[in-house]
Amino acid sequence: MPPTTEKPIVRRDVPLRRSLLLRLLAVSVLVSVCSIATTAWLAVRTTVVAIDEERGQALADDTRIYYRLLGYAARHPRWDGVGPTVRALARETGHRIVITEDGRRIADSEPAPDLPYRPPDKATAAIDPLAASPELLSDSASARIDPRAVGPFRLSEEERTRLRRAARRQAECLRTALGQEMTVVEAPSGRSRVESGASRMPEVPHCDSTTLESLTPTEARALVALNALVNTCLSRRHAAEVKLALDDQGTPRAVPRPGLRPGLPEKTPSESRGAGNADGSLVTSCLASGRAQQLAPYVAPTAALYVTSPGRSATTFFDLSAGNRARIAGGAVLVLLVTVTATTLAGLRLVRPLHALTDAARRMEEGEPGARVAVTSNDELGRLTSAFNAMSRRRDQLEAVRKDMVSDVAHELRTPLSNIRGWLEGAQDGVVPQGDLLVSSLLEEALHLQHLIDDLRDLSAADAGELRLNLAEVDIADLLAHTAMAHRSRAENAGVTLRSEIPGDGLVIEADQVRLYQAVGNLVANALRHTPSGGAVFLRAHQAGDEVLIEVADTGSGIAAEDLPHVFDRFWRADKSRCRRTGGGGLGLSIARKLVQAHGGTVTASSTLGEGSVFTIRLPRVPPPAPPTAPARR
Repeated sequence: MPPTTEKPIVRRDVPLRRSLLLRLLAVSVLVSVCSIATTAWLAVRTTVVAIDEERGQALADDTRIYYRLLGYAARHPRWDGVGPTVRALARETGHRIVITEDGRRIADSEPAPDLPYRPPDKATAAIDPLAASPELLSDSASARIDPRAVGPFRLSEEERTRLRRAARRQAECLRTALGQEMTVVEAPSGRSRVESGASRMPEVPHCDSTTLESLTPTEARALVALNALVNTCLSRRHAAEVKLALDDQGTPRAVPRPGLRPGLPEKTPSESRGAGNADGSLVTSCLASGRAQQLAPYVAPTAALYVTSPGRSATTFFDLSAGNRARIAGGAVLVLLVTVTATTLAGLRLVRPLHALTDAARRMEEGEPGARVAVTSNDELGRLTSAFNAMSRRRDQLEAVRKDMVSDVAHELRTPLSNIRGWLEGAQDGVVPQGDLLVSSLLEEALHLQHLIDDLRDLSAADAGELRLNLAEVDIADLLAHTAMAHRSRAENAGVTLRSEIPGDGLVIEADQVRLYQAVGNLVANALRHTPSGGAVFLRAHQAGDEVLIEVADTGSGIAAEDLPHVFDRFWRADKSRCRRTGGGGLGLSIARKLVQAHGGTVTASSTLGEGSVFTIRLPRVPPPAPPTAPARR
């Protein structure tokens, strides 16, 4: 047969796309990106909501502060007494409020005498009742003049009282006539008027009040002065003169029909947007400038308002500016880098021992003995490495046992076959006579071969779990007596005394009598083989709890302590020079152990070198369930 050549093993590295480290890194990056994106989205959403809420609160606080201070400026010609108002607003809103005029601080809710005040780059608002901010004061007039700035139109206390009484009488009359609730409202100038909840109040002639429809002396004088200022402005622009009147809220308006005496208008303000031949926008401009000129001596000068708090410099404390976005992006990149770095280090620490295990497994596959991996940790990888090293050692042991077994089997078969060949060649050459001696010698060698084959067959069946047991009640006393009788002749030939100590109470267990007799017989044969002439072999049995103990003791040479763990190994002999004819095939004790284990028991050995050995069989009183019967081999 031509020699066969094995295909050499080719080392292949794991492709990069299938690398455990790369996959671990990819999963880590994916998780990190998703986590960062989710966290950033939630943070932005939360921040936007917080910013909106803070801006809304800041705007509400700023509007409140601005409205109160604007009202103060509309009613006072100077800022001298604004300090208490500023401090009260600061307590209510929790902000620091500072008012400056031409860069000079005139009011501060939290003054620091030792430190000069450094205002922010931009003021929160400019306080000017004659140019109110429409964003912070939505109900200001179209001319941006605060309605609370009335100046010379402010009524005296006597006029206020007279108009208030007239308004109450009119309200009572209308309530009686219309059956509706009426309310008396007082304008900033002090003029009273009647209002109802209805969108349009019907006319009731008998409830009209001459007092409410006529101008007071204070209003008449102020209106004449304002009319002169407006007409002067119009004359400079070559426009016709107009007449002014007060609407129901006390605000000056141009009268649309010329010749109407100064007084309250009979039409709505929408009908009085133009007068005569003058352009409406020109009249509005002159009216606004005239009112500003007339009210200037009665209101406080323009001042700058600063509203600050610990978390903000003006009215908001945070925004998604380019700098903030850059910081958020930088933080996300930093987190990603830290995650990737940590994952890479952890992956390398994880992959390095795996690579070592893979290399050792490849060396083992190639047949290299002693493939081991250094254990560098006590974690799962360390335990895996320890298990691999134990497997490698066990494999080496099994391989050594396999080689020894093959060698021993070959040796055991070679000896009787050589004898048979020698006898046959001698007979063929005429050296050995062909007769009873030849047949007897050939039969003895054939029996040796048959015995070895039977032993190997029993071991193979036990290893495969196919050893069948026919359980029945077995009397231990009868078993020991039968075993002693079977080996009596051999013991006498060897000059060894064989004694059987039969228990008096009788021990009965369930077992396979044939297999149990074979196991005890192998132990007795081994004891007789290692006991010199003049020695003794003892068979004993007794009960210990739920177990029955069978002991085979001898006064032979004993077994060394280092050899004692191997006495049940196959083909093992303490004296390697012994052959099958003088020392057996080395399978008897192995077969005995397998037979006892099949009964659910154990067999152990103890020995003292030079004094003898004791083999103990422990069997349960109730045997384990019989294994399933294996199918017969074809």
